[in-house]
Amino acid sequence: MSDQSLTVIEPGRSPVPAVRFSSTLRDVVAIGFRRRRLIAYCFFGILLGTVLAVLFVPNQYEANMKILVKHERVDPVVTAEKSGVVGIFAPPAVTEEEMNSEVELIHSNDLLEQVVVACGLDRRSSPRSAWFPTPEALRIPKAIERLKGKLIVNPITKSDLIAVTYRDRDPQMAAAVLKTLGNLYLAKHLAVNRPPGEFEFFAQQADRYQKELQDAEQRLAGFGRDQGTVAAQAERDIALQKVSDLEAILRQTQAAAAAQTERISNLRAQIASTPPRLSTQARTSDNGQLLQNLKSTLLNLELKRTELLAKFAPGYRPVQEVEAQIAQTQERIAAEEKSPVREDTTDQNPTYLWLSEELAKAKAELPTLQASAASIEGSLRAYRERITLLDQKGFVQQDLSRSAKSAEESYLLYVNKREEARISDALDSKRISNVVIAEAATVPALPVNSPLLLMLLGGLLATSVSAGLAFTAEYFDPSFRTPDEVKQVLDVQVLAAIPKNGH
Repeated sequence: MSDQSLTVIEPGRSPVPAVRFSSTLRDVVAIGFRRRRLIAYCFFGILLGTVLAVLFVPNQYEANMKILVKHERVDPVVTAEKSGVVGIFAPPAVTEEEMNSEVELIHSNDLLEQVVVACGLDRRSSPRSAWFPTPEALRIPKAIERLKGKLIVNPITKSDLIAVTYRDRDPQMAAAVLKTLGNLYLAKHLAVNRPPGEFEFFAQQADRYQKELQDAEQRLAGFGRDQGTVAAQAERDIALQKVSDLEAILRQTQAAAAAQTERISNLRAQIASTPPRLSTQARTSDNGQLLQNLKSTLLNLELKRTELLAKFAPGYRPVQEVEAQIAQTQERIAAEEKSPVREDTTDQNPTYLWLSEELAKAKAELPTLQASAASIEGSLRAYRERITLLDQKGFVQQDLSRSAKSAEESYLLYVNKREEARISDALDSKRISNVVIAEAATVPALPVNSPLLLMLLGGLLATSVSAGLAFTAEYFDPSFRTPDEVKQVLDVQVLAAIPKNGH
């Protein structure tokens, strides 16, 4: 079908652009024929650009490196407290924040600057630099920007790996950049996670507290030597125990003295009411010798009276005297017979003797108890004064002991910290850390941009862009192409068709 343009003119109406819908293969092919020049120019232009790019753009080589982040090594925290890492435990999982921190560490400007300087990326020439030379002060920043643009660092999903990719036209340089980046990154990771000078700091602190410990121990020993006490607190406790024992003994002694005083009073009262001797035997009998003598005397007087009566009259005075003597003797005999002789036997009272002995003992023990109580009271006063003195010494000694203990704890703490720092430094020197190069960079053998692939992609791009331009131009063209379009859109019959360009 030849190219033609239809214009329908009706009285009182202006030309109406047609809205067409290509629904058949013939319509699509017709668009291609109508826009063949546009399609050809666009297709061959893009294809020519692709060929020029393949010919003049240098090949890009991609080097890859993988970094493993783990938690096998736990660095001690630089604090004044003891390390809390004790025993065997399962290492915690690496968090997303830690992975992102490592990625940002790789992207840090100071690290990339070291890579640029080490690999000489700032001294590399390019076609553009021949026409527009870069100032010396901007070479390194520009090289860092170019390195950032070519360097791709991404954590691998659901793993503890970080993938690092770098492209360069020189395969040797691509591998060298990643190797240098890996080595510098490991060193920077160690430097960031462990502040420098940690071992020296802990060594200085250990030496300082060792000297303080020695001084505190010397002061404590000197105090004990000067004050004559080794452990004032212990001696004070012993003195308190002695005071408690003496107070108990004093109470017992005072109670015993009071009881002894009361006992003396009771003994004196009992002695006053107790006789010193007791009757052991009582016997009653007549005085036979006296009665016999009296009877003999009476008999002699009666005989004498008889002799006198034989010579004299009863009224004779000697007779009367003899009779009087006889009467007296008879009365005496009668009296003796009426009052017999009583014979009592007595002995010492044992109760009186026991009471006297107990009273003597009590009187002897009472001064002893009183003297003992006075002695105990003196000992109590001495012990109380010693306790007061030991309290004062104990406060000073406790303060010195606390200073020595504090210095010892600090010294042991910093000795342990120093050993931990020494171990960490040894691990750092062996490059043993929580990040390792899981896959080292190797020199890539094949370029990333294959010429055949680029030609294929260029052909596909040229075809797509050409077709798109053709359909776009067709869509924005307001003219009718066929009588059917006129009839379909305007619902009128076509009277005449004039070929385009007079054909």
